[in-house]
Amino acid sequence: MKIAIFLPNWIGDAVMATPALRAIRQQFTGAEIVTIQKPYVADVLEGLDFVDRKISWQTKQKLTSQIRFLNQLRRERFDLAVLFPNSFRSAWTSFLAGIPRRVGINRDGRHWLLTDPIPTKNKQEPHPAIDEYLRIATYLIERSQEASKVPLPLSRSMTLSVTSAEQRRWESFLEKQSTEFKSHSMVCLNPGGAFGAAKHWPTTHFAELARRIATELKRSVLVVCGPAEKAEALQIVKQANHSLVTSLAAEPLHLGLTKAAIQQAEMLVTTDSGPRHFAAPFQVPVVTLFGPTHILWSETFYDRGKHLQLDLDCGPCQQRVCPLGHHRCMKDLGANQVFQAVVSLLDQQRQNVA
Repeated sequence: MKIAIFLPNWIGDAVMATPALRAIRQQFTGAEIVTIQKPYVADVLEGLDFVDRKISWQTKQKLTSQIRFLNQLRRERFDLAVLFPNSFRSAWTSFLAGIPRRVGINRDGRHWLLTDPIPTKNKQEPHPAIDEYLRIATYLIERSQEASKVPLPLSRSMTLSVTSAEQRRWESFLEKQSTEFKSHSMVCLNPGGAFGAAKHWPTTHFAELARRIATELKRSVLVVCGPAEKAEALQIVKQANHSLVTSLAAEPLHLGLTKAAIQQAEMLVTTDSGPRHFAAPFQVPVVTLFGPTHILWSETFYDRGKHLQLDLDCGPCQQRVCPLGHHRCMKDLGANQVFQAVVSLLDQQRQNVA
């Protein structure tokens, strides 16, 4: 049996899909499993042994490149397509590739493209993405011709790996840091938010938080970032103005480096963006700052996480840019409130260890 698994396009969703990936691998031990994903998603999942091969998928291609990609999928002769994205595009692509069985959630008018449409839930009612991916895996396991090898219900535990190459990137960065920085426990800050400007917490707030963590808690602070957050990371370090606060901005940026950094951290403080989900697989405590997005959509039920979100009449609005122009959901979430959450979670971890 040959299975094609179309992975989500968002980094955080790809991590939230790992419990479902693991379950499919455990159930179909004799199958060849091939994932189809954007290149940066492959970087996030590098080092996992749930799949046999990966195929990169660029959704924005010229027509000739799209045809070549479809021909490549046809030559693979897959028996089954598992569609984690709810997009029409993924269903249409698997249909055109001639994959005889196509399993996915019945969304976006693609019912006629799926051989196994799984009933959709109410779009207006938030439900965790991690559970949606597990619904797809559960459907496959329950209908497998083999006796079920995986007990139900499936675990929500997410999995990531840091490869030797990614570890070397981290060690190369660490060698450049001061003895003072390396001698303290480290807290990572993640200011990213590819979803849109509405998810961003103000740079001044991040800088104040970094300074207080360094000054009052005697921790080193590392601001992780992707290319889009490089300038913001540099500003946070500049405004914090403390020898224990630095960033990855001067490094060749790579998601593997961010993974390795978060794996080594004592704690992560993050916006509701992809790298937020790097904490749970490595059992790193995490404080997540929510603004316009409903917590339940990306809830992972991680017991070492703390969510912060202001209770406002206008939210959560799920908009990429604040429709009212004031962005209070993030601006009014003060650095002191976040700092107190950091202290509380650190205390909780100390008590658990004791």
